[in-house]
Amino acid sequence: MLIVGLTGSIGMGKSTATRLLRQMRIPVYDADAAVHAVQGRGGEALPAIAAAFPGSVRDGVLDRAALGAQVFADPAALRRLEAIVHPLVQARQRAFLKRHAAAGTPIVVLDIPLLFEGNGHRRVDATLVVSAPAFLQKRRVLARPGMTEAKFLDIVRRQIPDRTKRRLADFVIPSNGGIAPTRRALAAALDDLSRRRGMAWPPKPWRERWTAQLSRQRKR
Repeated sequence: MLIVGLTGSIGMGKSTATRLLRQMRIPVYDADAAVHAVQGRGGEALPAIAAAFPGSVRDGVLDRAALGAQVFADPAALRRLEAIVHPLVQARQRAFLKRHAAAGTPIVVLDIPLLFEGNGHRRVDATLVVSAPAFLQKRRVLARPGMTEAKFLDIVRRQIPDRTKRRLADFVIPSNGGIAPTRRALAAALDDLSRRRGMAWPPKPWRERWTAQLSRQRKR
């Protein structure tokens, strides 16, 4: 099974690429959706979040605004939140991979916003980066409800620059010329990938230990 990492900075059109991949019948694991699931009503992360961030959970529902106010521009608080959420999201990702490996699925895609930032590219066979010009990225993001320029700049600051992601990518997928060019770029990438052999699954024990050690070092 070939594992492909899909990423792109905020506002670059990754959601569109994900939708197109699913239309092409490629299974996609959505890390953002997994985060929302573990933080949703009855989610596995809620009790720990409520304990670590008082007032962020009300009547069994996460108050995202209250949580955001506690972690926004506070790196230590953000790390505490990530330490709660990330292991649960990673467990869901492993279950997704195991299920498709058992089914004999030839190619799966992991949609991970911080793929390079979290060294997730070391655990996939190839990477796709969705990209668009900076002016279009900013316009898209600022059009989102509740988004401010300060929030946008803080998010961008915490992400690897788009030019670096494009340099690291195996395939760059444009998202500034309409749906058709994006679909063609994805189809061309999948055609190339269909001739490759997957090496990232099952994970090697040494790789898992190395990744865990690296994660601990980053949190210090």
